Parts: sequence; C-alpha cells; structure tokens
Amino acid sequence: MVTFKYDLNQDIVELQASNWCGLEQVYLNGKRVSRKLNFGQHSEHEVKLHDGNPCKFQLLIDPASEQMVCRIYRKNNLVASIKQGKENLSQSRRSLQNWAIFFTLSSLLLLLLN
Repeated sequence: MVTFKYDLNQDIVELQASNWCGLEQVYLNGKRVSRKLNFGQHSEHEVKLHDGNPCKFQLLIDPASEQMVCRIYRKNNLVASIKQGKENLSQSRRSLQNWAIFFTLSSLLLLLLN
C-alpha cells in the first residue's frame, strides 16, 4: 500500500493506492470520499473539500524513474506533487509477500494439525 498525505489548509487529504490489487481510496479528514479500482498507469479522483472547492488527485507512475506521483489540484491549480520512489514500492511489495507467505504457511500448519 502506498499512501500520500497532504494538509490543504483546514483539510487533511490522503490517497491510498494498493500496488497489488489496484484499489485506490481518497480520504478527507479521515472519511473516505472516493474509491475505485485501477490497473493502469494513470488515474484521477475528484472530490469537494469542506469549503466547497473542488480538489482533484492524479495518480501516475513515471515509467522512466518508476516513481509513483500524486498530483493534487485545488480549483484547477497544482498545489502539490508528491513522489514515492522505487524503494518504497519495493518495500511495500516485500511486506505483502511476507504476509502472504506467513498466511499460507499458517494455513498449511492448521490443515496438518487437523
């Protein structure tokens, strides 16, 4: 899971994206306001902030650097471009693989004990 957080004046926005199952979610002050599945290299989420202004999130993967980029627009003006590098994506994948191995081995052990 890759997470981008940003403070937009009085609103805390967070975009979560799974690099395994394609689920993307946007939270505004802890409340989920957008959710979608995406298996492509680019996606967008549009939400309204508490002050009524539109906010757009663009999520993309730069093929040259393999960095995941989250661009945040408020009233169609770019206010932030947050990047997470290849190391963060690799660490997230390793963590998920470790959990999958643990779950599989635990399940096998339970089956053997029964």
